Amino acid sequence: MKETLKVGASAEMEIITTPEMGITHLGPEAPRMYSTPAMISLMEQTSIRVLMPHLDEGEQSVGTKISVSHLRATPIGQKVRATSTLTEIVDIGRPTKRYRFTVEAFNEKEKIGEGTHERAVISVRQFTGRS
Repeated sequence: MKETLKVGASAEMEIITTPEMGITHLGPEAPRMYSTPAMISLMEQTSIRVLMPHLDEGEQSVGTKISVSHLRATPIGQKVRATSTLTEIVDIGRPTKRYRFTVEAFNEKEKIGEGTHERAVISVRQFTGRS
């Protein structure tokens, strides 16, 4: 991991919600709304974007913790924008550090989600060699 990453670094992503992002697991009678798992996935992807420019070759990041509130419903077809801001870099006494983020999501009208997310940077080769 490069030493260029600083607290306050941020990223943003915007998507248009699709039926695959809906709450389909509840059956055909479920309302056609953007699901919590899809919102969390977007928040994670946005946090990854914060880290990506600072990773060395052969490194990736993995999620280690997430705590999110889904505040408002969003109909399928609306835009959703997620933001992620690095709030803390925690040295846990190993070669790995934890990267903590504040994450938020907004639909076309209002905030729909908020929370915190934590990631760790790993060597892909070492990580996949443990199986």
